[in-house]
Amino acid sequence: MARRGTPSSTGRPTGTGPSGPRNRTPQPVRLRRRTFGDVVKAFLAFVVLLVLVVGVPGALAVTVGWPLPRSAPSMDWLSQPIDVQTFLNALTVVVWLAWAQFTACVLVEVKAAVSGVGLPGRVPGAGPSQLLARQLVAALLLVGATAASLTPGLSQLGHSLEGNQKGTVATAQATPGILAQQQEQAKNTAAALAEQASHVSAQAEQGSTATHGATKYYRIQPPEGRHHDSLWEIAQRHLGDGRRYKEIYELNKDRVQPDGSRLSEASLIRPSWIMEMPGDAHGGELVENPDAHVSPEVRQQIGDYARTGDHAQQQHQHQEHREQGGGQHAGEEGATARITAPGPRQSGDTGAPAAHAQESSGHSSFGLPEALLGAPLLAAGLLAALGRRRRQALWQSALGAVGGRRGMEPPIPTGDAQDVQDALLVGADPDGVRLLDRSLRGLAAALTAESRSLPVVYAAWLSHGDLHLQLAQPAGKPPAPWQLGQDQTFWTLSRADAERYEDTDAAAPYPGLVSLGTMDDSRLLLNLEAVPGIVSLSGREADRAAVFASVAAELATNGWSDRMTITLVGFGAELTPLAPSRLRHLDDVEALFETMEAETRQRRGALGAADHHSVLTGRTGPAQHTRWAPNLVLLAGRPSDQDALRLAELAADAGRLGIGYLVGTESGDLPGAAWAMEITPDGRLLAPLLGLELQAQLLPAVQQRAVVELFVEADPERDPDGPTTTPPFLVDISEQGRPAVYARLVGPYEIIGLDTPDGERSALLHEALALLLLHREGVHPRVLSSALWPRGVTEDVRDALLERLRGWLGTDPDGSPRLRADAAGRLTLAKSVVSDLDVLRSLYHEATQGKGVDSRAVRGRLLTDALVLVRGPLLADRAEGRYRWLTHEIIDAQLPLLVADIGLALSAFHLEKDRAEKAIEALGAALKTAPADERLWNELLRATHATGDPERLRALAVDLVARSGARGLPPRTEALLDELLPAWRDGAAATG
Repeated sequence: MARRGTPSSTGRPTGTGPSGPRNRTPQPVRLRRRTFGDVVKAFLAFVVLLVLVVGVPGALAVTVGWPLPRSAPSMDWLSQPIDVQTFLNALTVVVWLAWAQFTACVLVEVKAAVSGVGLPGRVPGAGPSQLLARQLVAALLLVGATAASLTPGLSQLGHSLEGNQKGTVATAQATPGILAQQQEQAKNTAAALAEQASHVSAQAEQGSTATHGATKYYRIQPPEGRHHDSLWEIAQRHLGDGRRYKEIYELNKDRVQPDGSRLSEASLIRPSWIMEMPGDAHGGELVENPDAHVSPEVRQQIGDYARTGDHAQQQHQHQEHREQGGGQHAGEEGATARITAPGPRQSGDTGAPAAHAQESSGHSSFGLPEALLGAPLLAAGLLAALGRRRRQALWQSALGAVGGRRGMEPPIPTGDAQDVQDALLVGADPDGVRLLDRSLRGLAAALTAESRSLPVVYAAWLSHGDLHLQLAQPAGKPPAPWQLGQDQTFWTLSRADAERYEDTDAAAPYPGLVSLGTMDDSRLLLNLEAVPGIVSLSGREADRAAVFASVAAELATNGWSDRMTITLVGFGAELTPLAPSRLRHLDDVEALFETMEAETRQRRGALGAADHHSVLTGRTGPAQHTRWAPNLVLLAGRPSDQDALRLAELAADAGRLGIGYLVGTESGDLPGAAWAMEITPDGRLLAPLLGLELQAQLLPAVQQRAVVELFVEADPERDPDGPTTTPPFLVDISEQGRPAVYARLVGPYEIIGLDTPDGERSALLHEALALLLLHREGVHPRVLSSALWPRGVTEDVRDALLERLRGWLGTDPDGSPRLRADAAGRLTLAKSVVSDLDVLRSLYHEATQGKGVDSRAVRGRLLTDALVLVRGPLLADRAEGRYRWLTHEIIDAQLPLLVADIGLALSAFHLEKDRAEKAIEALGAALKTAPADERLWNELLRATHATGDPERLRALAVDLVARSGARGLPPRTEALLDELLPAWRDGAAATG
């Protein structure tokens, strides 16, 4: 019998013949009148079952009798000729065995059909027999009271029963050798993910529904073969669009089902559950205001269920009312920029900054790229990596330069790069990254303590502030505080439990997790290294490129991985500056085969030598930090069919080796692909067979170039002179340049020239002013908003604060406000508002590059004045929980280096005149702010040596050795001590 093709995401049939995928469209439950044909079919089925189950053994007993010898045969029996009776006896034994197998099939099918739950057991080797038994039992039960809800249609007669013991599955394409087996395994596990994916997502958007006619209901059918019913497929059949599954979900969530359970965000639909359908649902399988055509039991169940509808609707309306009245908290979490109706606030969801960006901007993005605003984990990774790159440039400049020729200021981005930097600051969710990392490492540490291996994880969902790990198969009870989710393949950790985790030295267990997008208010991370085969991505070239760039950038910079390799094939050479140690570029597919065939062999051998089944068993225990880093291959261009099959063979064992493959294709028919996804022009990521429809996470070409520009500009190897030497804002340090408003940030926070604001907003006003003072180039309003309210705020609240800040700062004598906006809309301060950090930078600049260059006296006075300004660390008395935006800044690295430079310059100034004590005093003052600067300690050794007091120098050496601890002295310091005090090692050893 021909098989019907299942519509793909593009609307084309995916196959119609034996080599195509199995039909995943379920045969709906038919609640209808019993016809004369049903009675005839049932009668014939009864007759056939009676003949096969009772008649066959009776006929055998009467006509043949007992076919086996009644006593143990002798060895002579083997040499006797085979007569007709012997042949008949042997044939009778075969018939008896076949009868026993068929009878077992009938019993299994009757039990499964009557119970209505679970899958029928699979009788070994009984494919055709069990299929026949199923159809006969189904036909017989057609006349029963609950037959319609228990039996598949007879139209399925002739379909294969293969794999009946599996979960939902799409049959793999016919590929040679191990590939075919691996494809089948991949489809099995992919379908398991499909059944559950939509149920982990939180509350869906409520779609508009045409409600006309009588109320209609649908009863979930039990599994048939390898197929399970799903809301997507029900919507596809009865509403014409699988994406309308959300409407069915909204109508039925939290309503009590006949078995006492409820449909919720963490539940799977179950056989015999009842679903109220939208008014425009169509199809003969539906029941309208249950009539007499269904059994009394079903009619009673549907009637009871219908009475719960008003309550559910009232509950939903009440929730909507709370959402609309939530003020600044409405719609803050888990939405990308393209979602128009974000869900309610979810405590701790990693989508917080993204949704906050959407809300606080109203209906405009203010020029910031929405793609990064809606990618909180990607933005956090890029921002952290960029900060590390800039700090590295500062340190290399400080250690490698001489005198005043080095600078402390990274270049200020402009244009698209400035917009992207602002978007990163607004969209980043470092807390979400931190919790995800700690949670996963904590899980690995707990499993190690219990001598258990890591389970295979296909995906992670961040939803309602909770973390859900979706396992490939049940792995027992998770270690506390993790709990089982809606079934045995979900391990769940609440936000409250995640926040109790501390840092651990466990290896990153799932470094291959990468964000794909959001479904409603849940964010999906797919574990690329665990997918059993190739993941294909179809769509337009530009859209695919945006997905690939996003995946590559997040994998290269994420905070939940230790080591990994991302292999970019045929694209992405320009992305390597993001993480040169992680990103590797190959020119073409041939280079990929050459590289990956060798690596695959090497990994197989290493696993065998270590007696590990997979890389996961090597990420717990003693070897966790020494091996098993993943290699994730991103191939953006479609390979030829021959290369695709070759790649699929290579990827057949990739899941256990820690190798993942994401391959692009123009259409969705990549040979050998295990999972298929499609990116649409409007930014949706579709995978119908996986049950996924996501708002995709993208990094379009313009933002990609701007991100790369930020990293290139911060590269310490790009410019041998390091950062620029000129501060972004120079103040008039003469007596005539006295500012109207002076803020002391270096040390305790003080403001001179303004009255202290009254009320609770005083702290916010102070924090906003500090942020503006540290960014004289200007601050985007959304950056200011996200810094002050990390969990989001409405636009009117932000604007009200800015008005208060503007009024607090006042105006200059010419009437111009001291808080203003530049041409791009960024907030800037007037030159009359100055901080001590501005003065500190200006004094040092003037001493080393201005008037102090030609006048020794001026240089000494400027450097001394600068060092006097240093009263401690930046904002030393800031309240706990505030100024968290400082973690995104590099001022914590700039200020100690600047103070160290001032101390070194002043020390050199005094040593020129042999004033060693003055030099020691200057260095000591600088060490209070920069105690870890090796340059200050080395200069202190020279200044102490200049006093001519060996004992004082020896005491300083002993103090340095004690401070260094187990790490020991830096090589430069050791070399300097060898020069100044050759016997220092003996003194240090004696003291120790």
